[in-house]
Amino acid sequence: MNILSQDPTLADFGKDPWWLVLVKILFAFVFALVGTLLGVWFERRVVGFMQVRPGPNQLGPFGLLQTLADGLKMAFKEDILPKAADKVVYFFAPAISVICAVTALSVIPFGPMVSIFGHQTPLQVTDVSVAVLVVLAFSSLAVYGIVLGGWASGSTYSLLGGLRSTAQLISYEVALGLSVVAVFMTAGTMSTSGIVAAQANGTQLNLFGQEFSAPGWYALLLFPSFVIFFIAIVGETNRPPFDLPEAESELVAGFMTEYSSLKFALIMLSEYVAMVSMSAFTATLFLGGWRAPAPISTFWEGANSGWWPMLWFFGKVVLLVFVFVWLRGTLPRLRYDQFMRLGWKVLLPINLVWILVLAWLRSIEDWETRGRLTGIGVLAGLLLLVVLLWPSRKPERKPTPQEVVDSRPHGSFPVPPMDLQVPPSPRTRRVVAEREPANIGTGSDSKEV
Repeated sequence: MNILSQDPTLADFGKDPWWLVLVKILFAFVFALVGTLLGVWFERRVVGFMQVRPGPNQLGPFGLLQTLADGLKMAFKEDILPKAADKVVYFFAPAISVICAVTALSVIPFGPMVSIFGHQTPLQVTDVSVAVLVVLAFSSLAVYGIVLGGWASGSTYSLLGGLRSTAQLISYEVALGLSVVAVFMTAGTMSTSGIVAAQANGTQLNLFGQEFSAPGWYALLLFPSFVIFFIAIVGETNRPPFDLPEAESELVAGFMTEYSSLKFALIMLSEYVAMVSMSAFTATLFLGGWRAPAPISTFWEGANSGWWPMLWFFGKVVLLVFVFVWLRGTLPRLRYDQFMRLGWKVLLPINLVWILVLAWLRSIEDWETRGRLTGIGVLAGLLLLVVLLWPSRKPERKPTPQEVVDSRPHGSFPVPPMDLQVPPSPRTRRVVAEREPANIGTGSDSKEV
């Protein structure tokens, strides 16, 4: 262990007593639950602020107890079991998603080496040489809870939601995996603690003749991978605008249409736990993990030691959760064809090209500097954003209503005149003629009602 930096290594794991391992596991579980409770409240407050409404503000200070009240309400609701449901799979499906989302936090580093009751231990449950693959494996298994829940419900809407979830996983798991490959190539390790340690050194940039130091976060060095990775995890967690497995405007509630009471609460819990765990995973891979931002670590030498790193880590997680909520409050749900096109025809090709460019840069010794790699990464990321936001084709001019009428073939179904002056009916003309017999044919019928 390096005493000065307090960076844990793989050799520091597996030496804790059994009770300390249980404490770490309990801490990760409590972090997931508390993060879920506060995440629901946070989403309601932020979206309420964006939509100019208060949000929850009655139960507890700032409405902090609203989520707890909702959980108690769900516990006492009637638990309805559909007759056509596969009872065993229907019961265990929500638990699969929750267990996978919580287990993914076991390899996330919350901080450096600290002293707990006289034992030097890393603030991480465990770490292995392929820890990143462990997180990816559990995120892939979590979709089984949605697929099996939709299939076992015995409902058409639920089945369609489960099928959409399967296609969603296949479409965006490839882009997510390629984004992580860029991190492997740069850090030289798949260990989460090793990736955090690899982002410790700052980057010296030279822009317009001015030298300045920037953080060595992979969000800057690998900006295209960071953008694609975050888009992919939004699709992985079924969050808006990629909530197609739910799609309440088309499928009632999608895969969870037939769920109620505590089972419905477990599905909601799995979604928010997955959002928190993937935010923590993103902070670990691209935002320096538990390390303080460059301005703080520059002026304060003890910012990355002791228990302070947990504060920086939680701040990064909250920031990423805010982006999740921000997307929900601003973007409409994509159509299914738009969703598939983005995954296969945009994200995947760009990611493949970026991996090839990154491999070429690393093969040239003269260019293997963080400063140049950062500049190329930022430029490539800006180019990626332009490609994503550039309209796919120029919108065609819509014909005017008169042009639509004129384009109809002769003898087609008659349409009313475009000035909306409907000719009087024969009965009206007859009544008017009886009232004013002298004006028939003289053009005075303009007074007709």
